[in-house]
Amino acid sequence: MNQITDNARPQAARSFEEMRGAQRYTLLIRTAKLVCESGEFLCIIRDVSETGVRLRLFHALPADTRMALELSNGEHYFIERVWERDSHAGFRFAAPIDVHAFIAEVSPYPRRQMRLRLQFPVLLTVDGQANAATICDLSTQGGRIECSRYLAIGQRVKLQGERFPLNMAKVCWRSGSAYGLAFEQVFTLEALAVMAAELQQIGGVTPTAESRATRAV
Repeated sequence: MNQITDNARPQAARSFEEMRGAQRYTLLIRTAKLVCESGEFLCIIRDVSETGVRLRLFHALPADTRMALELSNGEHYFIERVWERDSHAGFRFAAPIDVHAFIAEVSPYPRRQMRLRLQFPVLLTVDGQANAATICDLSTQGGRIECSRYLAIGQRVKLQGERFPLNMAKVCWRSGSAYGLAFEQVFTLEALAVMAAELQQIGGVTPTAESRATRAV
């Protein structure tokens, strides 16, 4: 349990923490993402109680009032923003949660990197030939693309786009016109968070069908 008593913190933040009156669990590093009408945004969960959560941010939050916190196992928790200050923000859960289930993040599938579900165009270069492709989701280590060009498993490709830096990648899997890529130069969590936020703020990024369904809820 981690009780915060910083008198320098804004009154809204102190009132929120005092109001909770619930045991808080500190999670030093737990990656998650905020999902709202404006897009999907990476964050880090710093501590949680049954009534609220504190998040570490990498950029200013969008103005949306309705948000969901999505964990790596796909579970969603609807939240309301209470305060935001110095790269951190406090949120209230729409209803009390099971903290132990929240922390455990039980899933029938192997845990993998948090992925941002968004679509934007990139230039795919293979054997010196440029092709149009669409990135459909991104993580720090790789992503999924759609393209009409046939790619072989293990083939090296080059990706580049507006606000997406030049990166070499290797094809890991194929399913129809969809391909899974592993980046040779991985992103830091902060670099990916900032890049994705900028892409979604300037427009031209289309949410995937799965992301649209989550945002609608």
